[in-house]
Amino acid sequence: MKNKFTILGCGSSLGSPWITNYWGSCDKKNPKNLRTRCSAHIMYKGLSIMIDTSPDIKSQFKKNKIKNIDAVIYTHEHADQTSGIFELRPFVWKNKKRIPVFGSKRTIKRLKNHYTYCFFPRLGYKPILNAKIIKNSFKIYKNKKFLKINAFDVQHGLIKSTAYVFSKIAYISDCNYIPNKYFRYLDGLDYLIIDCLKKDKHPSHFNYNDAISIAKKINPKKTILTNLHVDLDYKKLKEKLPSSIVPAYDGLSFNF
Repeated sequence: MKNKFTILGCGSSLGSPWITNYWGSCDKKNPKNLRTRCSAHIMYKGLSIMIDTSPDIKSQFKKNKIKNIDAVIYTHEHADQTSGIFELRPFVWKNKKRIPVFGSKRTIKRLKNHYTYCFFPRLGYKPILNAKIIKNSFKIYKNKKFLKINAFDVQHGLIKSTAYVFSKIAYISDCNYIPNKYFRYLDGLDYLIIDCLKKDKHPSHFNYNDAISIAKKINPKKTILTNLHVDLDYKKLKEKLPSSIVPAYDGLSFNF
């Protein structure tokens, strides 16, 4: 089985279109502008790992034919990254064991506060998740196989979000500043998946110019722009990018 990374969702917090059917500058005839909320999937040596559980997780799983989940790693606690958490229950019933979920101390604390019933017995519900607070480097195991992941904090407005690096892939979906001391983790990347919210400046996300500047500084073989707002049309964005940088779309995948 080949190792595979899939962008399950690449939209900003309201997706594209919004619930009001507002498409912004996006051409609604282009299916690559139909964006669910940000999340991703890693298949590595039989390990099935989610990055975040968006509110669109059910449709994302069905579209990408994901049959099982061994673990979840969380970038941060915002609703567009976490509110699909309860959809993990069928995998617990199927495998007859809780799912380990990994995140920073802050993120795990917020998850336990917001989704208490997922971690502790409540009102007849059995807990479905085991919380794992990460350090700078950690491993996710399945039998004797494991994926080693490096993690570090990046700024996301008033909070910290976690960036993840593994197998020459970096995933930084919600970010407006990367501390200089962490760029050493980003040397020699094959793929950089980076926040690129919109054209204009934003207090908690990279905008287009920020993302391009970061991509040039890191210089990976390929950069994928994610967390795209409705003012960024897929075709128009792709046409002005160099070949080494592409906009994400739901279902974009690559082997590694």
